[in-house]
Amino acid sequence: MAGQDLLALAPEIFLSVVSMLLLLLGVSFKGDRLKEMSLAACVALVAALVIAVTSKAEPGAVFGGSFIQDAFAVTGRCFIYIGGIVSILISVLFLDKEKLGRFEYPILVLLASVGMGLMVSAHDLIAVYMGIELQSLALYILAAFNRGSRRSTEAGLKYFVLGALSSGMLLYGMSLIYGFTGALNFNEIAAGAADGNVVAISFGLVFMLAGLAFKVSGAPFHMWTPDVYEGAPTPVTAFFASAPKVAGMFLFVRVMVEAFPSILDQWQPVVWFIAALSMIVGGLSALVQTNIKRLMAYSSIGHVGYALIGLAAGTEGGAQGVVVYLGIYLVMTLATFACILAMRRPEGMAENIEDLGGLMSTRPGLGLAFTALFLSLAGIPPFLGFFAKLAVFTAGVESGLYILTVIGVVTSVISTFYYLSVIKTIWFSEPAPAFVSERGVAVSLTAIGGALIVTVGLLFLVRPLYMIAEAAALSLF
Repeated sequence: MAGQDLLALAPEIFLSVVSMLLLLLGVSFKGDRLKEMSLAACVALVAALVIAVTSKAEPGAVFGGSFIQDAFAVTGRCFIYIGGIVSILISVLFLDKEKLGRFEYPILVLLASVGMGLMVSAHDLIAVYMGIELQSLALYILAAFNRGSRRSTEAGLKYFVLGALSSGMLLYGMSLIYGFTGALNFNEIAAGAADGNVVAISFGLVFMLAGLAFKVSGAPFHMWTPDVYEGAPTPVTAFFASAPKVAGMFLFVRVMVEAFPSILDQWQPVVWFIAALSMIVGGLSALVQTNIKRLMAYSSIGHVGYALIGLAAGTEGGAQGVVVYLGIYLVMTLATFACILAMRRPEGMAENIEDLGGLMSTRPGLGLAFTALFLSLAGIPPFLGFFAKLAVFTAGVESGLYILTVIGVVTSVISTFYYLSVIKTIWFSEPAPAFVSERGVAVSLTAIGGALIVTVGLLFLVRPLYMIAEAAALSLF
């Protein structure tokens, strides 16, 4: 049994050991050694990805039921590790140019990945909280990584204060659920919820939902997102918008589906409200943004709302839709932030949308990549983003969530306006001063590769992704 326990959490154990070794090496060597540390961290994440995919651990609960090994956890780990690898690779040149090349950066990404891996495989309330806090502590430091920047320091402080508030709400909800059900394990909570005082349990569940919504920046618990996305260093923002968001959504789905399946009618309206408000707030607020990182912040809030449609459905098809959505969202987001990282002039980074003026005449390759990615984010066929929204909208319609689905369609139309306005700036505005050509191999490959994937991914990616998502969702039901 102990062997199965270790096999099930082998990726997290491996990354924890590597993180400690790299930390020891980092303080032992002279100089920052950012490139060497980043390469080692990427190799470690690739190895963890291989371990997760090829693991011989048998499906089922491990460590006394605190964690679970299933296809859903494996899929979540793969998405998280891919997000971590790409985030580290595209950050090296930026950190070097901005004089932020400290060896702690890739180690913090590794530690956050350990926490996220625990989140997606957590099967009791204590494991949930442990995974969330391990991830969050690393993210707080990353947000304030640029100690010389007032904006970055402010971003880290805001994230820390509001994160502590959300953790308190989450803990309070967990304590109420434990008090009313007498259980921590998801299966035991599900049994207790089916037989216990539904109204009392729902009271605790509301606080849990609020805490989880904060972690994925779902409205009305999104207030930290725009300021943190704008203030944090751009590679950190890319990481925030990808892997932690995916891990939070995977955790959200597992907690609701596995711990509270019998009281779907109690939590479905709350998730319905968070999804609807996220889509509305994300769509309308993005219309007036002039900073591209704030635009992406509100865009991510809207995308969380779309993904939550699948969770609100409360069905296997809905969970499958969420996994499909998150897989495509991960590609779109990382590639878009790689394009944003290419917005550098000799005097420093450019972040305003007007800086993209006439990009097709100054940097046509970057302009085409931006165009393809924004069309995909808008959900316009035949780009991959269309199939992401199709998956969750289909689940919503099949579950009778017609009004929520209509809100999703309407806000998609609204979001198309601000995505197309950026594309209009790229193609038809007066050319702004050109960006420097030195972008780094990793940034260029991520931007071009992501743009190609969202453009032609229909031919080779959609069907395998649906099959992976189907297996992941099936393991929950």
